Amino acid sequence: MAGVPEKARFYLERAVPQLREFEAKGIFTADEIRSLVRKRTDFEHVVLSPGNKPTDWLNYAAWEKSLESLRAKRCRRLQIRASSKHTGQGRVFGILERAVNRHPSSIELWKEYLAYAKDMKATKRYRKVMTRALRMHPTKPELWVVAGRRSAGNGDMQAARGFFMRGARFCSRDATVWLEYARCEMEWLERMDAKKGKRGGTQRALQEQAEHSDDEIKFPEEDSEDDDADESNRLVLPNPENSTAKKVFDEEATKKLEGNPALDGAIPLAIFDVATKQPFFNASIAEQFFNLFATFDAVSAQARIIQHVLESMTQQYPHDPATCFCHIRQPLINVGTSTPPYPKALREALGHLKSSLSTTSDKFRLAEKIESWAESILTSEDLDPGIRIVLEHTVQSLPKP
Repeated sequence: MAGVPEKARFYLERAVPQLREFEAKGIFTADEIRSLVRKRTDFEHVVLSPGNKPTDWLNYAAWEKSLESLRAKRCRRLQIRASSKHTGQGRVFGILERAVNRHPSSIELWKEYLAYAKDMKATKRYRKVMTRALRMHPTKPELWVVAGRRSAGNGDMQAARGFFMRGARFCSRDATVWLEYARCEMEWLERMDAKKGKRGGTQRALQEQAEHSDDEIKFPEEDSEDDDADESNRLVLPNPENSTAKKVFDEEATKKLEGNPALDGAIPLAIFDVATKQPFFNASIAEQFFNLFATFDAVSAQARIIQHVLESMTQQYPHDPATCFCHIRQPLINVGTSTPPYPKALREALGHLKSSLSTTSDKFRLAEKIESWAESILTSEDLDPGIRIVLEHTVQSLPKP
């Protein structure tokens, strides 16, 4: 078996053509190239040593990316157009590929690999790497979130839902996937509501919701006789490029879909309802759902969704400080501190606070939440003096441990 020096020499020799191009075109001087070779040799010896760590590979990839960035800047300054960027990108991809093969359990390496493929717009490589990462770490919620949000960002909500639903099945001990799934759906509702305000937007929103042709992650059958063994043993991700053409909806079909519950917040509600039955669910997780839904003030179904969350919290955790805190904040949702309705909403919230302090199971914990919330409002410079006095008095009158 070859030792570390022999392996390092093998990888270093593959970079010789690029170094010759640097020298021939004057991108780097001879002294700079010698310095590059020494630095690259040091990195190769480190990552090929038996005790290498994932951080060593990350540092190596970061250095190569900085070198490629410097090469691009000098080419622009020297007006050199014949120098290809693919060689430098290929070296970074090669390092990251070796890194995940050497440390397949490192989530940071997989995430760095995916981030670089996304930045370089290497769609096919991104899909392949994501497939491998999910098969290797199906119980890591952050990978499912990255996959889902990537698809949603590209406008493929059906593929995004497929990722989130599969991730929710594997990650039943953590609320991360569920919360991000709900966030993604709320963002989708926000976009749909924005489309409704435009001419023909309602029909386009209904058409987008009705497309279900590419909403799953497919596992090939074990007895598949595909000619490509690697393809048959790999998770197949939805590919928006291969999706079928959009169906044409006539006016009659559109009218039938106008009552589509998905456009009225049914999916976020379903996510929350299913999450309440999971082992990780508690009052704190319910409060996180409440806080998440409260940020989407442009969603028309927000009030109904928040009310549903509060009713569920009241039923399961009636006296928990988290439930009381959400009830106190409910009147103030979407009400700006400088708007005329704010004093009335604040009066209602303080009324809930007074009753909650006498019924909550932990008044000191509730007082901490109220104090933190009030202080965040008091930091506003344009806050009305009367409201400021009321909030300061409220904070001072809270029970202390």
